[in-house]
Amino acid sequence: MRLTYTQEEIDRANTLFKIFARAFKSVSEHSIRDSKEHGFNPTEFAVLELLYTKGPQKLQQIGSRLLLVSGNVTYVIDKLEKNNYIFREQDPKDKRSIYAKLTDKGTNYMDDIYPIHALRMTRAFSGLSAEEQEQLIALLKKAGLHSQHLLFR
Repeated sequence: MRLTYTQEEIDRANTLFKIFARAFKSVSEHSIRDSKEHGFNPTEFAVLELLYTKGPQKLQQIGSRLLLVSGNVTYVIDKLEKNNYIFREQDPKDKRSIYAKLTDKGTNYMDDIYPIHALRMTRAFSGLSAEEQEQLIALLKKAGLHSQHLLFR
């Protein structure tokens, strides 16, 4: 593991972090505004979007996929379940595993609003060409995986 870096490398990394953070905040604002316009907080919308795009999820997977602590997941799931957007279902093969699934109301609602959300996200990234978007996807995955790997060294 490399422990020494030049001042140029340090300055570049700090600049990159600041630009990355600002860009993330700017793009995230589109999603936050979208979720609020549809009556959800960003976390609730993120759970609905995950279930809509990826299908039923184990409760503990929702937290890790959305970077939430388990107490927040439980609160959000409870609220969405109370409003009949999702329901919990026990895994018949593993009684310890509970899945969250969209109800018909949740699915119908997402059928209506998800295309609008997808268009807004497309617009948020429209300053980049398709090729640049693909490059950014690859670079962010690479940076994220490498950074995550370093945490466990």
